[in-house]
Amino acid sequence: MTKPAKADSGAANAGATSATKNARVSSEEHTMTELVEIQRAAFLRDGIPSADVRIDRITRLGALLLDNADEIAEALTEDFGSRPRDLSIATDVVGCMIDLTHQRRGVKEWMAETKTAKVQGMLGFKQRVRHDPLGVVAIMGPWNFPLQLTFVPAGSAFAAGNRVLMRPSSITARTTEVIAKHAPDYFSLEEFAVVTPKHGSGSDFAKLKVDHMFFTGSPEVGASVAAEAAKNLIPVTLELGGKNPAVVDIDADIDKAANFLADARLVNGGQVCLCPDYVFVPEAKLGEFTDKVIARWTKNFDSIVGNPEYTATINQKNYERILDLIDDAEQLGATKRQVIPAGEPLPNAEQRKIPPTLLTGVKAGMKIEEDEVFGPVLSVYPYRNLSEVISHITSHPHPLTMYWSGDDNERFQELSDSTRSGSINANDFAIHLFGAELPFSGVGRSGMGGYHGKTGFETFSHARAVAFSTLPISVAEMMSPPFLPKDTKMTNNQLKLWKFFNNRAAKKVRKRLGH
Repeated sequence: MTKPAKADSGAANAGATSATKNARVSSEEHTMTELVEIQRAAFLRDGIPSADVRIDRITRLGALLLDNADEIAEALTEDFGSRPRDLSIATDVVGCMIDLTHQRRGVKEWMAETKTAKVQGMLGFKQRVRHDPLGVVAIMGPWNFPLQLTFVPAGSAFAAGNRVLMRPSSITARTTEVIAKHAPDYFSLEEFAVVTPKHGSGSDFAKLKVDHMFFTGSPEVGASVAAEAAKNLIPVTLELGGKNPAVVDIDADIDKAANFLADARLVNGGQVCLCPDYVFVPEAKLGEFTDKVIARWTKNFDSIVGNPEYTATINQKNYERILDLIDDAEQLGATKRQVIPAGEPLPNAEQRKIPPTLLTGVKAGMKIEEDEVFGPVLSVYPYRNLSEVISHITSHPHPLTMYWSGDDNERFQELSDSTRSGSINANDFAIHLFGAELPFSGVGRSGMGGYHGKTGFETFSHARAVAFSTLPISVAEMMSPPFLPKDTKMTNNQLKLWKFFNNRAAKKVRKRLGH
């Protein structure tokens, strides 16, 4: 029996014509292991889902967010203590819809078998690639965008034909509670189940014997998740963090650069894995740039303590950690500039609010040189030559993204060619998230694997080779004893032929290289 769409839900539930096959059951009535077993049994019983079933699941996933948007925004405000409703809706609800919509539109094409080697096929050696689902996918999310960073990969997993176990962060417990409460109105546990803190810790979740483990969070926790998954030979996708650099070109518009980077640093109170962490500015323009950043923050925040639009630091632990980074840098010689509205006691421990902070004179040996801030603090370095910038960036772990302010010129190309990062964004904040076909991924310490668009579908699929022979010759016969003189002759002829091709290729490349 399928659950019809809510009669009064309007466009949000359009297409959500099936939800739960069974009576409404809370995920908390089962252990995590039982949830895995329920989903795996259903996957094996029902087989590979059709495109329409996958599209229906993605649509219901979107409806779960859209129908309950106001309650979700309220829960996020409770979890953070102070967070703008507009930000919560834009990121954790509406922000999910871009990729969910793209998954829904692309799934039929992506899941179709891909035929390869057409000429060989006409000769009797047919080859094609199936794109099969993995089974049960487990998704662990962080606290900064607890739904954006779980629902988007869940949509990719559904597009690929999988069942999903999702564990939002226990730090944003109220938000998880809302999602867990409403999820059974849209899904049976066989399709989608929300794991809550009542089920156990994130470490317990990482031990589950699923078919793919997807984690977003810190590199330290990501390493632990990967280690647990490795014990069961479970593939993992890790979307981690890093100190994201920004580079202002020598002839960039300083007004635009300062405004864009000042704004980008304060998104969600700086608690975004894609926020710029530090900026390189041409030495002659350092003072102008820093003054304009301070001016931008001063204009944007005439109040902080009583301002519900200024996102609080998520908890006391992180609040104290960020203040310690600032204090350490200042004690070791960095210069601190902060925007503190008149009469407001900042930093404010009660509300966990740290004023926008700009640091110059940051040097090796300071904690903030190495640690990801994840707060409203921006370090600014002067540079004379781009080689100094490249040397600094490459001497640190690869970041999740890198920012450029300036034109698409030869210096941008040099920076791109000489460094590594998960992505590069120029002249605006995290705009690669809005490109339907652009992958979201880290590299090195900032992550492994990717998602969004077709990349997400491929992450949660198995590319399964199919080879079908009607050839008059038998490979099995040729590769097993007895080996006759004709076999030896064929082998030697193949060796000569491939030597000829390889030597010819070597001559061509040497000529192009001028050797």
